[in-house]
Amino acid sequence: MINLKNKNLEISLHLLIWLVLFFLPAAFTIGSETDWSAIFRHFWLQLFFLAIIFYLNYFIIVKWLFEDKRLWFFTSNFLLLVILIVVKSQIFELLEPDRPKMLGKRPPEGMRYFFDFLIYLIPVAFSIAINASKKMQKAEEMKIEADNIKLQSELKHLKYQLQPHFFFNSLNNIYSLIDFDSEKAKQSVHSLSKLMRHLLYKTDVDKISLSEEIDFLNKYIDLMSLRLNDKTKVYTNFPSKIPSLEVAPLLFISIVENAFKHGVSATQHSDISFKMEIVEDEIHFTASNSNFPKTDTDKSGSGIGVENLQKRLNLLYPEKHEFHSCLNDGMYIAEVKLKTK
Repeated sequence: MINLKNKNLEISLHLLIWLVLFFLPAAFTIGSETDWSAIFRHFWLQLFFLAIIFYLNYFIIVKWLFEDKRLWFFTSNFLLLVILIVVKSQIFELLEPDRPKMLGKRPPEGMRYFFDFLIYLIPVAFSIAINASKKMQKAEEMKIEADNIKLQSELKHLKYQLQPHFFFNSLNNIYSLIDFDSEKAKQSVHSLSKLMRHLLYKTDVDKISLSEEIDFLNKYIDLMSLRLNDKTKVYTNFPSKIPSLEVAPLLFISIVENAFKHGVSATQHSDISFKMEIVEDEIHFTASNSNFPKTDTDKSGSGIGVENLQKRLNLLYPEKHEFHSCLNDGMYIAEVKLKTK
């Protein structure tokens, strides 16, 4: 449909230009007696030949120039221009029988042929320029399409990388519940099935509503909280009135996973908090947790979560996001700010 619109626009533009050129002589003779015969001989006939040269080059001959058939291109144009100059001269002899008598008052024939040849080179140059411009535009469109395919491929790879990482951490948490609280383990499996439904049916799109993303985060936080003891407190502060914004799916889950992975201790008191604020079309998401770094022997997670998030933000929200993390008084703080529009 877009190509058809572009084609119609191109045809309309060509018609408009030729119509303007066709009626141009009449515009200069308004208010005086118009010699249509002279206009035909000295302007419309020349315009007709210029159109022939332009469109033969535009549709056929110029292609040889871009296909490394330069000899064909130069030879064809030379012969075309010479033939048209000769034909024009013959037509003038038919239309102006007394032309030979007037040659003394006119430039030599050779000079007139030379000037005609130069004039006829103009449509050749125009056709080359237009075709070159089209080729450059097409090359740019192909580059953009290739970059877009590459981008989508990278995003799919990151998404597929994220989901096994998510399940790995969730199953680890459920496994730890089985021995000492089977009821919680059953509840966790039920909660995980709801999250899996979301992953299967809600994440295979470019964007989802912010309300769906927040609902997913709440369910995941509830699932992770089932395994916690009384020494760990979890606080959430999500907006009660959620505006109709859209975000990439699973955008904040890596920070939430990271908070539970590094913010829980079996023996010490620990706090985990999540806060989201909406400022017009900007989303500010902050996660803070007590810092209990994992040792090299701890295999409770693959360690790709935050790195994955940074890559996705760079691809999805270039120059429209900020990501910061730091340690402050024993608390690890990660903050994401992004513009949705």
